[in-house]
Amino acid sequence: MDLKLYNTLTRRKETFAPIIAGEVGLYTCGPTVYNYAHIGNLRTYIFEDILKRVLSYNGYRVKHVMNITDVGHLTGDRDMGEDKMERGALREGKSAWEIAAHFTEAFQEDLRRLNIVDPTIWCRATDSIGEQIGLVRTLEEKGYTYKTADGVYFDTARFADYTKLSRQNLEALQEGARVEKNPEKRNLTDFALWKFSPEESQRQMEWNSPWGVGFPGWHIECSAMSMKYLGDQLDIHCGGTDHIDVHHTNEIAQSEAATGKPFFRFWMHGAFLNITGGKKMAKSSGDFLTLTATFNDRGIDPLVYRFAAFQTHYRKPMEYSDEAVQAARNGYNHLKNQVRQLFDQAGESTGTLDSAAKKRFLTAVNDDLNMPRAMAAVQETLKSDLSPADKLATILDFDQVLGLGLDTVAAAVALPTEVAAKLAQRQQARAEKNWGLADQLREEIQALGYQVQDAKGEQKVVKI
Repeated sequence: MDLKLYNTLTRRKETFAPIIAGEVGLYTCGPTVYNYAHIGNLRTYIFEDILKRVLSYNGYRVKHVMNITDVGHLTGDRDMGEDKMERGALREGKSAWEIAAHFTEAFQEDLRRLNIVDPTIWCRATDSIGEQIGLVRTLEEKGYTYKTADGVYFDTARFADYTKLSRQNLEALQEGARVEKNPEKRNLTDFALWKFSPEESQRQMEWNSPWGVGFPGWHIECSAMSMKYLGDQLDIHCGGTDHIDVHHTNEIAQSEAATGKPFFRFWMHGAFLNITGGKKMAKSSGDFLTLTATFNDRGIDPLVYRFAAFQTHYRKPMEYSDEAVQAARNGYNHLKNQVRQLFDQAGESTGTLDSAAKKRFLTAVNDDLNMPRAMAAVQETLKSDLSPADKLATILDFDQVLGLGLDTVAAAVALPTEVAAKLAQRQQARAEKNWGLADQLREEIQALGYQVQDAKGEQKVVKI
C-alpha cells in the first residue's frame, strides 16, 4: 500500500519512496535547550514520532537524526538580539553549558513520558563546529557570502529560488519589516552563517574560525549536521510550521548553494497548539505550559496528551483547554479499559492479526498520518465480531504506531495504602447501599490518581 505524505515544498500529498530502497533518512529539528519544552513543542515531536513509527510499520529501516541546539539561536527572527543560550544562562545563574545539559535532560525525559522513540542519533551543535566552519568556507569559496562588522552572512540574492519553500512575497516582507535591522545587511532576508563575539566581552561559547572568534548561526547547524550524519540519504526533514519561512528556507538555500544538489525531498511541518481562544505558546515570552506542570503534577498520565494529539490532524491547529484534557483522559482510560477486558476475556488464547482491520488502519495512517481516522479504525475493531483474542492481537499490532502502551494495561495495579483503605470503605458503603458515601469515596480515589470501575459486584481500580 502506498504511503502518501504532504510535502510542504510542493504543497500537495505525494507518494513517498526513499532514496535508498528500504531505508529512510529522517532529520527532525530538535529543541534549543535554554528552557523547558512546552506542550506545543511536544505536539510536533509526537507527530514526528508517529511519522517514524508509520515508516517502520511500512517495513522501512529508519535512520533518525535529531539535533540539540545549544548555541547560536538568537532571540530575533532574523539574526538580531541575544543568543538564547547566553540569555538563559544569565536567567538561571549557571553557565551556558550547564543549562544546555539540564534542559537537554529535561527534554529527553519529556520524550520518555510521551513514549516517543529516541532518535537513532542525537547530535549537539557544539559537537559539529568543525563541519559548520567547513560548510561556511565552501559557501565563501562559491561567492555566496559577505562579511559585516558582526559576522559572515549568506547573500540570499545570489540564490535564485530562495522562496521555493516559504513562497513568501519578499517585496511585501521588505515593506512590512520591523524596526530592528542590521544596516550592513544587503538584503532583509540575508542571514548569519558565523557571528563574531563582541569585542567588549567574552562569550561562554565561542570558537576560533578563519573569520575571527565567534559562534555559528542557527541555520548552518542543521545543514552541517544533517549532511554529516545522513550523507546523501536526505529523505524527510521535519519541524513546526514556524520553521518554514526562515529556518528551513535558509537551510535549503545554504545547503543547495554549497552542494548544487536538492536538500531533502520531503519537508513536513506540524501545526501549532493554541491555548483556547487562539493564543500561541512561546518559550521566548515565558508564556507556556510544560508537560510536568500540566499533566504529571496534576496526576494525569502524560500519555493522555499523546492520545489527545491523535484527535486532530498534525497539519491542523490544535486547541488546548482543561476540558479537552479531561475529554482525552476519559477517552484514553476508556480505551485502556476496553483492552484490559480483552486481556481478561482472551486468557491464554493466542489471537491472530485480522488482515481486514489492519488494512483499514494502514489506509488511515498511510494517508498523511491521518490519526483521527486511525483511531476510528481502532474503535471499529474493538466493536467488531472478532474474537477477544483476535481483537487483542490486532489492537496490539496497531499500538506499534499508536505508542499508547496498550500491551501493559493488563499488569496488576499495586495500590497505595490510602487508596486501598478508601476502596475497602467504598465496598462496605456499597454493601450498606450508602450510595452517597460510595460516590464521595469514588471521587476521593480519583483525586489520588485512580479510577474505580464497578462490574458484577466487584470494584476494579485503574491508574489514571
